[in-house]
Amino acid sequence: MLVWLIAAVIAGFVLQLVFSRWFGVNRTFTQLFALSPMGFKAGQVWPLLTYAFLHDPTNLLHIGGNLLGLYFLGRELLPVMGERRFLIFYGAATVMGGLLWLGTHWLGRDYSLLLGASASVYGLLTVYACFYPDRRITLLLFFIMPLSVKPKHLAFIALGLSACGFLFYEIMGAASPFGIAHSAHLGGMLTGWLYYRYLHERRWGTGRGGAVSLELPRWFKRRNKKAGLTTAARGASAPKYRVNMSNPADLRAEVDRILDKINTKGFGALTDEEKRLLDSAKDLLSRR
Repeated sequence: MLVWLIAAVIAGFVLQLVFSRWFGVNRTFTQLFALSPMGFKAGQVWPLLTYAFLHDPTNLLHIGGNLLGLYFLGRELLPVMGERRFLIFYGAATVMGGLLWLGTHWLGRDYSLLLGASASVYGLLTVYACFYPDRRITLLLFFIMPLSVKPKHLAFIALGLSACGFLFYEIMGAASPFGIAHSAHLGGMLTGWLYYRYLHERRWGTGRGGAVSLELPRWFKRRNKKAGLTTAARGASAPKYRVNMSNPADLRAEVDRILDKINTKGFGALTDEEKRLLDSAKDLLSRR
């Protein structure tokens, strides 16, 4: 699925080049599929999704950076989220980024255009930082200098830069440096946080012997508590998902069971807990 998504982004860029270099109608093609206040007011709703497949033909760093981010973040998040949920999230981050950008530029210049997959990539970065806030990653600064950073710090830097650009440029009606759509970035990051907070967040705890237990989301437990649904009122509580991570034999046995389930029923049949366990076991076993 990730390969098809990357191929679609590349195909959109190639079509831009074809209509621009061969037919000389790049502006017409871009106006048809890029997002703009004028087009949206005229009833063009599809650019809320299609703008993510277009990029600036004169700037290869625009599409190159987004493709790299999509590839490296996507291959890490796909085993955790699953293909269907990943694709839905990618589309939701695209739409949210487009809507926030539209709201910011609704009364501005009618010829403003939004294009690029940055909103979705920023959303993926936010989800990745929520899942693995302290995992060390190495980036090549200016494609030369290696830089080691934690995902949570990278996400905070991206959030700070986008917020400053949004407040001091877009809100003020000034042209942003390099034409960056900071509002779209913020929309993607907001989608990532909402997804992790309300749809995929789970609370992990460590019991005796290094056993890892997986509990319900904190927001779900708070809602039940407010409704007066105590454990005594509900009867016996639901069993927790426990695996002794300190015991290699137990861990490998559970991983083998999950792999057998994938072989028989497919990856989509795994529960969220099994996906999280499989990802955690991969990191733990690789270190050993």
